[in-house]
Amino acid sequence: MDHKKDGMRYPAIDQLVSKTSSKYKLVIGAAIRARQITAGDPILIDKPNSAKPIGIALEEIYENKIEIR
Repeated sequence: MDHKKDGMRYPAIDQLVSKTSSKYKLVIGAAIRARQITAGDPILIDKPNSAKPIGIALEEIYENKIEIR
C-alpha cells in the first residue's frame, strides 16, 4: 500500500488511531516520545519523513517501533 507522505498528514490520523485504543492515548504517547527524541534518544526509523520530533514520533508509532499501552 502506497501512502502519500505530506508533513503532519502522514501518517493519517485514521491509520494512527488503529494502533491504539483511543485518540487520547495516541496523543499522550506521541508527546512523551517526542520529548524523548528532543532529549537525545535515538530515532527508531530510517529516513523519517518529518524533521520535527512530534512527526517522527507519529511515524515511529505507525511503523510499530513504539507501542502505546
